[in-house]
Amino acid sequence: MDKESLEFFRSLLHERLEELIGQAEVTRSTMTGAGAAPFPDPTDRATLETDRNFTLRIRDRERKLIAKIREAIERIEDGTYGICEICGGDISEKRLRARPVTTMCIACKSRMEAIERAKGV
Repeated sequence: MDKESLEFFRSLLHERLEELIGQAEVTRSTMTGAGAAPFPDPTDRATLETDRNFTLRIRDRERKLIAKIREAIERIEDGTYGICEICGGDISEKRLRARPVTTMCIACKSRMEAIERAKGV
């Protein structure tokens, strides 16, 4: 992969990382901030808890994505970005644009998913 493409992906990954970290900070400050009045109505409390649980599940998924983004940035730094971890072939730029954190080419990922489906995972 040429330097221009690597810089594009590095910039894309850094932007997404900053966006996710910013969202996590907003969530953290919102959930830990004083000012949330207690709800005397059990239904209101239940709704609030449901909303919080939903938000926390989303943030947990984003936390995992943050780790994958950091790993992708490390692969750019060490020169292995865009190389399939299974077959060692190149991952197409089209695939990387769709999923910049991917570690497998489409052929290997398709084979892996077919095996998982066959196993019933």
